[in-house]
Amino acid sequence: MFPSFLPPAVENLTETASIETAQKIQRTPIKTPYPFAKRLVKEKATIPTTYICQGSGSPPILLLHGFDSSVLEFRRLLPLLTPHRETWAIDLLGFGFTERLADLSFDSEAIKTHLYATWQQLINRPVILVGASMGGAAAIDFTLTYPDAVEKLVLLDSVGCKRGPIVGKFLFPPLDFWAAEFLRRPGVRDRISYNAYYNKSLNSADAWQCAALHLEMPNWHRALISFTKSGGYGSFQKHLQNLQPPTLILWGDSDRILGTQDAYKFQQGIPHSQLTWIPNCGHVPHLEQPELVSQQIASFLPHATNSV
Repeated sequence: MFPSFLPPAVENLTETASIETAQKIQRTPIKTPYPFAKRLVKEKATIPTTYICQGSGSPPILLLHGFDSSVLEFRRLLPLLTPHRETWAIDLLGFGFTERLADLSFDSEAIKTHLYATWQQLINRPVILVGASMGGAAAIDFTLTYPDAVEKLVLLDSVGCKRGPIVGKFLFPPLDFWAAEFLRRPGVRDRISYNAYYNKSLNSADAWQCAALHLEMPNWHRALISFTKSGGYGSFQKHLQNLQPPTLILWGDSDRILGTQDAYKFQQGIPHSQLTWIPNCGHVPHLEQPELVSQQIASFLPHATNSV
């Protein structure tokens, strides 16, 4: 059985990993400080937040997905990590299946505020923070602000070395709606997915369903427009030297979305970092080479203890 809050199209999933991951998604209300609301009507917003949690052992692993994505992005990696450690995947504010409340604005500060509230209320222990693509930028931002919450950091083909696009700031109605609709088109999403993979056979119908399922959630348009107009995530390059946790940088050697030069910039900028290339892999190593990625993360984990 699938959770009732997921769109009906979840029934179209065909691969076992996708089906089992969707069935494990949970939702819980997270009380979140409200300074990022458009109308300050109360001190906290209660945001129904979606997540998956499996496994045991501390410090736990926390997985953060990429732009316009969801926890389904980790359908192949998460089951491989849970034998090693308690593993969480959370839908960031404005993305995935986490509810997009009407009074909220959606930008990097709001995402960080909500993520910290979620961490406090669900985990409340230092984590091994793993961020993929835009999730990597969210992970860097979170670590710089809340260093005590992060024991180690893992970046998977991460955003964060370049300035975010400024074009979104100049999107006015109805251009903003049309831009979101353009991104929603199956052909456009298929081209993006096609370029993300080195192994093109993985760009399957099921993969498309996983990548598009959250588009049916209420207020998807408005949240995407709000985030885009905010400018998204900029460059953290000047601040990388302030990242203290040991950092593992995993990068697909054939990434056609971000290229490969940013991997070296992260390695040079982050004090306690190591770079490992994932061979024959594009922008999504956790989907193309999940076994190898899980092995690299497992070897990077500190000694496990029992969950508290």
